[in-house]
Amino acid sequence: MKAKVHVKKGDMVQVISGKDAGKKGKILNVDPGKGKIIVEGVNIMKRHTRASNNNPQGGIIEKEAAIDSSNAMIYCSKCKGPVRINKKLLADGQKIRVCNKCGEEFDK
Repeated sequence: MKAKVHVKKGDMVQVISGKDAGKKGKILNVDPGKGKIIVEGVNIMKRHTRASNNNPQGGIIEKEAAIDSSNAMIYCSKCKGPVRINKKLLADGQKIRVCNKCGEEFDK
């Protein structure tokens, strides 16, 4: 069974719980099967790597790890904060996501 994910790649989100609560970032990757997302600059992990052709120096590499999608909310630039979203049906039959508070459209 697939988990339902309310965000898309490229969305600006704010983390609402966990050690990185309050941080904002852009979504780099979405895994709807597991309900996980990777957010730029959030949940940084350190990976100790051996020297290889790709990384001849080796050492410690820092990169973002996945967080649960329920721990992030879409950030509305007009409301200046995390918001819930609604779906709106346009005249041409296209569904778009809109801010619940101010009505700003996220899918352009």
